[in-house]
Amino acid sequence: MLEFENVSKSFWTGTQRKVILDRVSFRVDLGQSLGILAPNGTGKTTLINMMAGLEKPDEGAIRRSCNVSFPLGFMGGVVNKHSAMENSRYIARLYGLDPDYVEAFCRWLCGLGEYFDQPLGTYSAGMKSRFSFALLLALDFDIYLIDEGMPGTTDVEFNKKAGDILRERLRTTTVIIVSHQPATLEKFARSAAVLMNGKLHMFDTLEEAKRLYDYETKS
Repeated sequence: MLEFENVSKSFWTGTQRKVILDRVSFRVDLGQSLGILAPNGTGKTTLINMMAGLEKPDEGAIRRSCNVSFPLGFMGGVVNKHSAMENSRYIARLYGLDPDYVEAFCRWLCGLGEYFDQPLGTYSAGMKSRFSFALLLALDFDIYLIDEGMPGTTDVEFNKKAGDILRERLRTTTVIIVSHQPATLEKFARSAAVLMNGKLHMFDTLEEAKRLYDYETKS
């Protein structure tokens, strides 16, 4: 379970205070994947980072009674001067997993060849994204967090392999994904919410959420 209770979060932009969440409460139970629709600039990444524990709320409480992943694309736990091989084994030890398995899984999924043994600092953005996604799937989480705003990859073979694995994981795990495109959520979640003006409006179905989202973004 992941629960927000009366959570508020805002930032000072230099000219005004931007409200991301205003006393928001919601709960995600295991097995109930959630899609969150939010226009660009409303705080999608901040919300996902708060779920992962990377950012703290100004007010309220965030409770986690299960293993919640780092956001897809997050590279804060790796070191650029070390290779993907070294980083994968280090992360495996942090999570109490077999370093040989995590290294082999990432090496197979990334398809980086000899670059897997080179420093991450020499990687392109797409290569780093492939490694980050592979790490996410190599580790065992109850809830996976996906931020559409994170860097992606255009590698077709990788996308197919990673997508197949993620779809398989959906049978036993829970996904929370934030996006500004309703079509993206259809692949992952049936229930949905709309983040708008600091409020999170929860719905039982994606269709209901889309109606509010379309009305608010087109009005």
